[in-house]
Amino acid sequence: MKKKLIPFLIAIVLIIVIGGVSVGTMILEKYSYTKERADLSAYFHMQGEADVAIILQNDLIEERAKLLDGVYYLDINTVHKYFNDRFYEDKGEGLLLYALPDDIVKNVIGSSEISSKDGTAAFSCVPARYEGETLYLALDYVKQYANFSYEGFTDPDRLQIYTSWDKRQVADIAKDTAVRVLGGVKSEILEDLKAGDKVIVLEQMENWSKVKTRDAVVGYVENKRLSNIKSELPIPVEDYVEPVYASQTRDHKINLGWHVVSGIAGNDTLNEMVVNTKGLNVISPTWFKLSDSEGNFTSFASQEYVNKAHDMGLEVWALVENIEYKDSIDMFAILSSTSTRAKLIEGLVNEVLAYGIDGINVDFEQISMDCGEHYIEFIRELSIPCRANGIVLSVDNYVPTGYTDHYDRAEQGAVADYVVIMGYDEHYAGSPEAGSVASINFVEQGIQKTVEQVPPNKVINAIPFYTRIWETANGELGSQAVGMDAAQQWINTHNVAVEWDEETCQNYGEYTDGASIFQVWLEDEKSIEVKLNIMEKYGIGGVASWRLGFERPSVWDVIGAYLSR
Repeated sequence: MKKKLIPFLIAIVLIIVIGGVSVGTMILEKYSYTKERADLSAYFHMQGEADVAIILQNDLIEERAKLLDGVYYLDINTVHKYFNDRFYEDKGEGLLLYALPDDIVKNVIGSSEISSKDGTAAFSCVPARYEGETLYLALDYVKQYANFSYEGFTDPDRLQIYTSWDKRQVADIAKDTAVRVLGGVKSEILEDLKAGDKVIVLEQMENWSKVKTRDAVVGYVENKRLSNIKSELPIPVEDYVEPVYASQTRDHKINLGWHVVSGIAGNDTLNEMVVNTKGLNVISPTWFKLSDSEGNFTSFASQEYVNKAHDMGLEVWALVENIEYKDSIDMFAILSSTSTRAKLIEGLVNEVLAYGIDGINVDFEQISMDCGEHYIEFIRELSIPCRANGIVLSVDNYVPTGYTDHYDRAEQGAVADYVVIMGYDEHYAGSPEAGSVASINFVEQGIQKTVEQVPPNKVINAIPFYTRIWETANGELGSQAVGMDAAQQWINTHNVAVEWDEETCQNYGEYTDGASIFQVWLEDEKSIEVKLNIMEKYGIGGVASWRLGFERPSVWDVIGAYLSR
């Protein structure tokens, strides 16, 4: 009987042993550390020769760098996005420009030479070069105009870049270990660490921590491998000091009136335009009109006018506009050419200096989105001789909307003296519906959005002295713009009853004549007063009026009360 049991017991023991080995193997397989290594090229999304991954702060970003002739380069869009958007590319003339408060620094793309008012000198590398159609800037050149640090690593090529230096957690590696793609012993190995190595702790979990190694590899290590965890404050890079774009803002509120001058003879109407004004301190005659795509313009400037205005205590800020001969000019051609911009700027400044004009008011309208970067470069470059010669530079803008962001009001506010909001044309000739020229919500939103980007003391809000009389007939909508007296005469002639509309803060009236419906949202003393109250609320730099000759004399008492606050 015993002899029969022995084989059976042996079989049972073998089964138990085999089962134990299997379970042990499974347990060992489950809890042992894999030695499988990750493909770092795949991990850093490497894209071929000269490609360099970028770790910005602690994140691998989608933008890439290039390593060319031992120099790290970034494409200009990446430079604009993360470092400084004042670098300007002129594709046509092959130039990289940087506008300073008192100079334009130039580099002929592909050469190492940098030219400025101080002369020409060779940079340590080629500052800018093309790879295909894309312009790349050397990081060492960008560092001349931005505070950041960078360090390069190989296998694969990658850059660690810091643009801010906030407090962070750091730790020592207590024992040789591996950095893994994810938290878990079965995750692939990114890098081996030795005891004593330093890591930045990005996130701590129950058993694993997300860390970044000295050579910019981000992965996970076990918490038990970390020691001496502490906070540290990195030393920031402060080599670059932002230059001061000195402003010529006045120490009083601006009260500007635009004087429409369509020819030399129009200058004779100065007395007529200002005879009833009160508190007016700036007059802006529409003197300079772009006439072609070569940087030329017509001028109606008059020394007699300037002298007379000065005798009246008025500054003269001559307006330059692009609408009069718009069918003959290509704004992209003018603004995208460094030579043409320079010609236009030189012509304007020479004219201003010749007549003793106090300022330039830029009114370039209908600038296309693709022309935005060239437009703002023009404003930067124009600001340089204006600043040097004490010429006030003001720039007219639409009420901010998404489709006018390319006018770059924030940069205007940095380099120009005044940013003017044309706080009207909410409804305009050609509008799909009748409505107010400047309802109070429209005006306030324009001011509010502008002062979010521009210092309030540099903001001037322009108010309308005109009203639109709307006519809807047989499904067709039309309108005409009239001054305050003409609007009141129309009200009286047609015996139109008007009522105050709280939504627009304007007197509203309408009447029907046969198949036609006529509507008006009046600009008058009361509507202007509400607008001025809003302007006072935001503490902006003053008021402008479009246009002189359209107002009633009593409006100046309302404006005067605003100026005296």
